[in-house]
Amino acid sequence: MDKLVKVFTKEGNEEWILVHIEVQGYIDYSFADRMFTYYYRIWDKYRRRTTALAILADDNKHYYPSCFEQSFLGTSIRFEFNTLKILDQCDRKLAESDNVFAHVIMTVKIALKSKKVKQQDLFDLKIQLAKRLLSQDIPKWKIGKLMDFLKFYVVLNDPYLRESFSEEINNLTLKTYTAMGMDEAVLYITREEAKEERSAILIKNLLKDGRFGLEEIAKLAEVPVAFAQEVKDSIDS
Repeated sequence: MDKLVKVFTKEGNEEWILVHIEVQGYIDYSFADRMFTYYYRIWDKYRRRTTALAILADDNKHYYPSCFEQSFLGTSIRFEFNTLKILDQCDRKLAESDNVFAHVIMTVKIALKSKKVKQQDLFDLKIQLAKRLLSQDIPKWKIGKLMDFLKFYVVLNDPYLRESFSEEINNLTLKTYTAMGMDEAVLYITREEAKEERSAILIKNLLKDGRFGLEEIAKLAEVPVAFAQEVKDSIDS
């Protein structure tokens, strides 16, 4: 779900540029080649200046693609692009940041650690992040989106811990929104639970249909692949 984003300069000029953001979650040694391909196709279509950013969300600390080079019989090209490596981001700075996307980056870092830490430790990390998120002065709709991302992107395999996490989040949410009114807090939680249930039902129906792969189903249900996998596993078990 690559995006071409139109933005205006800080000087307020009418000129606009294109920002190509590519999220790469696994090692692909042809990745720099693909980035160059996207660049020249964008240039061919729009004839506008483009800056490219690769967000490297893989778990390999040695994987750093940042340029594409080619040379042949006196003709050469070197294409460089910006990179942001999730693993390199400082936990302390992310925790102190008031930028909403700092929470997204922290969630991804926790997910990358999930293969190496115990389920209880993973549970504790998710709760800590949820508490920090709910303590921030962020609009409720954004908190809802980020909480969904935290819940579905970082999957707890232990059924007991999954249920405990949901209960803990409900309690935290209730405490956070009580100041705004108990009715509003209960309504928020009820809506979130209903949304998750509707997504699970849709995924089950698409799985029964048999025409779609898991990634396609996740896109149709507008949920992370990890959540779609969790629903599939519940059917198979």
